[in-house]
Amino acid sequence: MPDPIFDHVSLAVIDLDRSRRFYDAVLAPLGVVLLSSNERIVAYHRGGSDEFLLIRSETRPVPLQGSHFCFVAPSRAAVREFHRVGIAAGGTDDGPPGLRPQYSPDYYAAFLVDPDGHRIEAVTRSTEE
Repeated sequence: MPDPIFDHVSLAVIDLDRSRRFYDAVLAPLGVVLLSSNERIVAYHRGGSDEFLLIRSETRPVPLQGSHFCFVAPSRAAVREFHRVGIAAGGTDDGPPGLRPQYSPDYYAAFLVDPDGHRIEAVTRSTEE
């Protein structure tokens, strides 16, 4: 297996507790679990060390225009659940679950905007429901 491109990704958030509730909800269907947390950082992983971090910011973060972070989902059902729980946890719909044939014939994804304005996505190329 090739080495990963990134060691970890981190996002600045203004309200760490609110963001933790949101990301606990959206990452669970993807098999990503909480690794550790304290008053400044929340760390998630799916089998390694810190892979995705939330870092409390003293000032409101300004997400980069046009950027987003995409999480791998194990199935189409997981993509749908990511989207459903994300909306329920305070996220905003940025593209409902569905095929995106403009990317590839089996690209099944959903898009959300988190409470701090970061755009996130869950994708699978599996045809498994």
